[in-house]
Order: sequence, then C-alpha cells, then structure tokens
Amino acid sequence: MRRLAVLGSTGSIGRGVLEVVDLFRDRFTVEALAAGGNVALLRRQIDRFSPRKVSVRSRGEAERLKAEKPHLEVLWGEEGLVALASAEEVDLVVIAVVGAVGLRPTLAALQEGKRVALATKEVMVMAGEWVIRRAEERGVEIVPVDSEHSALFQALGGKRKAEAIRRLILTASGGPFYHLPVEEMQRAGPDQALRHPVWKMGPKISVDSATLMNKGLEVIEARWLFDLPPERIEVLIHPQGIVHGMVEFVDGSVIAQMSRPDMKIPIAYALSYPERLPLPYPVLDLHRSGPLTFHPPDLERFPALGLAREALEAGGTMPAVLNAADEIAVEAFLKGRIPLGKVVEVVRRVLERHTWRPLSGVEEVLEADRWAREEARKVLEGIR
Repeated sequence: MRRLAVLGSTGSIGRGVLEVVDLFRDRFTVEALAAGGNVALLRRQIDRFSPRKVSVRSRGEAERLKAEKPHLEVLWGEEGLVALASAEEVDLVVIAVVGAVGLRPTLAALQEGKRVALATKEVMVMAGEWVIRRAEERGVEIVPVDSEHSALFQALGGKRKAEAIRRLILTASGGPFYHLPVEEMQRAGPDQALRHPVWKMGPKISVDSATLMNKGLEVIEARWLFDLPPERIEVLIHPQGIVHGMVEFVDGSVIAQMSRPDMKIPIAYALSYPERLPLPYPVLDLHRSGPLTFHPPDLERFPALGLAREALEAGGTMPAVLNAADEIAVEAFLKGRIPLGKVVEVVRRVLERHTWRPLSGVEEVLEADRWAREEARKVLEGIR
C-alpha cells in the first residue's frame, strides 16, 4: 500500500492522480492533499479520500477549513507544502503544483528519502542539478509524470543509461496555432490558446504549449533527468500526439513509447512504478489513428524553443530566469494584458537584462527567480 501526498490536488494532474487512486483503493491511500485557490473542490476531495493533513494557499482559507473540519491538520502556504512533502506517514509525494513553488517541497521530500512523482517541470528547469544531486545522495527515485519524460523513462526501463544513448527525442503536438499564419498566432488571445487540439491541460501549460516554451522547458528537464548534454536532446512536431518520446541508442535502434493522449496513463505509471496498473480506458488503435507524421520545429514560428536552449547552454542562473519570466508573462497573457506574441518578447527582454551568475546552492536559484519576476513586471509596464 503506497501512501500519497498530492501537492496540487485540484489541478488537472492532481485530479487525474485522484481518479487513478479511486480505481485502485487496494494499492493507494491519500495521506495529504494540497490545493491552491479551489478550496471548494478540495473540500470534496477531503470527503472522498479522508486525508490526515491538507494545505491551502492562505492562512484565512486554512482557518475557515479548520473550523469546518476540526479533525484535520490544516496548514497553509509554502511551509504547508514542505510539511506535507516531509510527512512521516507519506511514501510517495506527487509534485503537481504550478511553477517555481514546487522546488522547496520537492527538495524536502527527497531529503526525507521519499520517492517523488514529478509533474512540475519547472523544478528541474530551475535547479535540476541540485535536485538530482539530492536524490542521488538520498538514494531516492524521481519518476517523471510529464507524458514525454515518462515516455523516455519507460523506454529506458527507468534507468539512466547515458553511455548507451545517441539521442532523446521529445515530441510536441504543435499546439492550437501550428497551421495559422505567424501574424495571426501572435495576435491570439487566451480563449484561443487554451483550446489545445490534443491534450486537456491547465492554463499555464496550455499557453506554454502554444508558444512551444513547454518543449524548451522539457529539453532542460530531460538534460538533468537523463544526464545527457543538450545537443543530444531533440524535438519533433508530431501533431497526432500518439508517440510521446523516443530513445535512439548508439547501435541505431529506436524505442518509442506510444499511447492515446491521456495523462492518466503516465500518472498511473508514476504512482505504481515499476509495476503497471490495468487501466479501464480505451486502448490505442493504430489502424484507426491514421498516419503518424513528424516534422522539425520552425524556430521562427516558435522562438521560445531557441530561447530555452540558449538558457540551458548558458547554465547558471539563466534557466531559473527563463522560467520565472515566462510564468509572469503567461499570467499577464491569461489576464488579457498582452497578446500571445508578447509572451516570448517579455522573456527575451528579461534574459537580455540578466547578469549571469553560477549556481552554488538553492538560494541563488531562488534569488534569480525573485529578480526575474520583478524584472518581468517592469518589462510588462513598458509594454502597456
């Protein structure tokens, strides 16, 4: 019986985790749940899964929830996330919060020797070297939840085999604007960007998929998860969303992981690894899926991918700055303050203003993150 803490339980990944848990009550228990602003859904999750501990965004929300459910231990804020990730009664911590807030609880879980199912790619983007080092020091596994990294993880049998790999291939659907003229894409608003043609995802990752920033962040994540240099990690546009990742080995053979585009498949694998669960969902029918096509990405259409690679090559504080600036720019886009084309422009300007620094610890990562957020807000003021 695996005992779970689900951080980000009301988001798209968190809801998928709990759906899988609900199917396999004999294999999993939910010991802790953490949510952001959707406390109404969290209440329903508490009633269904009976966790011992929960955490919410603010102190006021925590006090109201504690008054309603006095049997619960109710925490709040970043410290609440860290406490749940470190809880003695938890075996597996699912990190499914949005953005940089996932870093500290991930490190806390690893420090306590807990396996991490990681859906928050920003954790590895900001501080991948330090996260992997902490996992290796504690002898703990990080199992990726993202469909692409799960695909690579599965193709590699869960092992890091850098010496046997020629290249890793991440696939991307191309997002909702793949066939639009670039000018129309740049003028697009939130309603258009959130209509992803293949996946059902949260707002932030949907926007990143539209700009292909998500694939740039995934390249950075893959560099650390699989211990490969950036030039051996490639991206291909695959509009059908059937092949999620491929590993080409040094002998020329390629192993691809394929499935229907359903996040519950990699979620279930991350929860049950190294076992597989008999999921009651439709299976992949290659006969009906039609031809599978692959194309190199157009970097003029998707400059975010090039920016991410530049940040990875630079190293140091640059990936953390890239990630933080993107979070602020996407937030502004979702609020209707800027069109889609300005998201990458904000990120580029912040990167150009940043003075590179090496990383000697997590505090430098967090300081770079704070600086980039402030600088991105200044850039946005100038765009108005």
